[in-house]
Amino acid sequence: MAKKLVIKVTAGADAPERCSQAFTVAAVAVASGVEVSLWLTGESSWFALPGRAAEFELPHAAPLPDLIDSVLAGGRVTLCTQCAARRGITEKDVLDGVRIAGAQVFVSESMADGTQALVY
Repeated sequence: MAKKLVIKVTAGADAPERCSQAFTVAAVAVASGVEVSLWLTGESSWFALPGRAAEFELPHAAPLPDLIDSVLAGGRVTLCTQCAARRGITEKDVLDGVRIAGAQVFVSESMADGTQALVY
């Protein structure tokens, strides 16, 4: 079994089930003791901003703010550098604990021994 899980979520409110699944898997993995690195890219980039996750709704799904809090408490959340720049998001704008990093860091994390990468 992988000791680390790297999850890239590209979907936001535009594909709510896919988005929710990525955050749910990340939160469950953290709760299961797996080291998790969750990457926000594309439309999920908006969830790096305070209050934006509270606007997300999907029936029969865990609240997105709770899932993000779980991942931040026990894992790492990263906002894609290019995605942030395209949306005018800076480090001063994001939730506490969210870092901004680029493709080189994603590739490095994904290729590490004992790591499983998933993309939603």
